[in-house]
Amino acid sequence: MRATLIHGPGDIRVEAVPDPVLSTGRDAIVRVVAACVCGSDLWPYRGVTPTREPRRIGHEFVGVVEAVGDQVERVRPGDFVIAPFYVCDGSCANCRNGVSTSCLHGGWWGSADRDGGFADGAQGERVRVPLADGTLAVVPGPVADEEVPGLLTLSDVMGTGHHAAVSAGVGPGDAVAVVGDGAVGLCAVIAAKRLGATTIIAMSRHPERQALAREFGATHIVAERGDAGIEAVRELTGGIGADRVLECVGTKESMDQAIRSARPGGMVGYVGVPNGGPELPVRRLFETNVGVNGGVAPVRGYIEELLPDVRSGAIRPGLVFDLELPLEEAAEAYAAMDERRAVKVLLRP
Repeated sequence: MRATLIHGPGDIRVEAVPDPVLSTGRDAIVRVVAACVCGSDLWPYRGVTPTREPRRIGHEFVGVVEAVGDQVERVRPGDFVIAPFYVCDGSCANCRNGVSTSCLHGGWWGSADRDGGFADGAQGERVRVPLADGTLAVVPGPVADEEVPGLLTLSDVMGTGHHAAVSAGVGPGDAVAVVGDGAVGLCAVIAAKRLGATTIIAMSRHPERQALAREFGATHIVAERGDAGIEAVRELTGGIGADRVLECVGTKESMDQAIRSARPGGMVGYVGVPNGGPELPVRRLFETNVGVNGGVAPVRGYIEELLPDVRSGAIRPGLVFDLELPLEEAAEAYAAMDERRAVKVLLRP
């Protein structure tokens, strides 16, 4: 079969790899219908995180179950499934507490899992899924092809944007500012509107992303950054700042922007992967009573909540995919996202 491997910075190749096989009794083989490139995949692509040897890459996919281990009870061959960006059993104490990203028996795509096997990278024709009963979310069929992009967002970006809003405590009538106009930030706009925010400020400098943010529910756009951006947010919120700020980037600058855009007593929900050195200014938080909450999004726990709205068209997160390519053109998919020619790229095997 064919799959995407990263060999080093800027070096993405689609190569022949062994077909996955069942190995633990609790796993499944899934034929990938669609996968995608994530902003966090760009960290090794840019060389920010090292690639010590060629490895499979990717952690978001939807597909059809082809085979299951003899201990799998909930998932069956023929099921259309959504795979979150991590592996979890759904039953350990951390999963039951709503933090399935810290599953005591789980792991990450593209690395060894704790169930005695290896969780393949997701950008390929097939994937072995460890802990299939806990990891995979079954979508009741039939599934139309036009539904695939929206369903794929539930593997990561829609659930992650939702986690930012939940972590910040977004509720009816809130004024919300969203820092970041990538796929997660745009989905955070959707989440803020869905949870009842009435003022939604998207911080974006890119016209095409500004337009999409407005389509998703943003009421205002702020293109400025730094002090000018913070002042613009205050002008739109009665001079005090946003009730809730959703940080969806993960850099020192974006976290500073988020904290200083919140009103006294406000809350920042952060989901940006912290590869850019974000810091928490405890003195400022103390003096303003601004809270910070968030982290890696436990998206598996949000799929069932968000799925009906995606399937009904009440929310349309699939629009973040503004480029679709065949798997064989994965290198171009990475280049397009790295060069900001695309918000998010969908790959079809």
